[in-house]
Amino acid sequence: MIRTQSNLLLSGCLLAASQAMAGDLLLWQTNSLSYLYGKNFAINPSIQQTVTFEHADKWKYGDNFLFVDKIFYNGQEDRNKGPHAFYGEFSPRLSFGKIFDKRIEFGPVKDVLLAMTYEYGEGDSEAYLIGPGLDLKVPGFNYFTLNFYRRQTEGPRPGDGVWQITPGWSYSIPVGNSDVLIDGYLDWVVDNDENARGTYHANLHINPQIKYDLGKALGWREKQLYVGTEYSYWKNKYGVESSHSFDTNQNTASLLVKVHF
Repeated sequence: MIRTQSNLLLSGCLLAASQAMAGDLLLWQTNSLSYLYGKNFAINPSIQQTVTFEHADKWKYGDNFLFVDKIFYNGQEDRNKGPHAFYGEFSPRLSFGKIFDKRIEFGPVKDVLLAMTYEYGEGDSEAYLIGPGLDLKVPGFNYFTLNFYRRQTEGPRPGDGVWQITPGWSYSIPVGNSDVLIDGYLDWVVDNDENARGTYHANLHINPQIKYDLGKALGWREKQLYVGTEYSYWKNKYGVESSHSFDTNQNTASLLVKVHF
């Protein structure tokens, strides 16, 4: 597992470095480290601290997003993962408009893309997602994306062939001499899958962050240092159906500090 974590972290660093060397192919990129502390998590131990590395970029033919979480359970142990856990996702998208050098715009749609995601964590949690993606024009938003994925799990566990709808957004609100940034995503798996291992249930995960640009307020560079909160609502977490005997509905908020570099 240490080797796997190192490989994924190395892949993220190589991705950032290779695109930085790509010259006119790379339009922009940003990297960040976040620290979160929260309570009342479902299924896993209730109290968690998380350190997250994120990379996002836009290049000539699409965009990429990568994050890696290292989760600590504050002295408790998860029965499957021990005192800490690891999880990561890599989400590249290819723009049909940019690849074919044509403007694909209609109504609120700015572009049509091929969206993909690779999910990897400890235990039996590897999955591949692919489907159409849209960039949307929504007044006031910095960006608004909408991806439709068909999920494919690795191994015998259930969850194959189900569809997931994932909007992502970013919205800024001026506050005094700084800004509040509200961004995040929603993952909605819309149907179930059943096999000999059990049933993967439809689930809904809403995960926005509300962050104050403290760096800008202090007279430093804007969009560099944020403080705020991350909210997580997850109905039927991990596709496990909630019941009176086992509540899998997560409803919690975490304190957040985020540094971009």
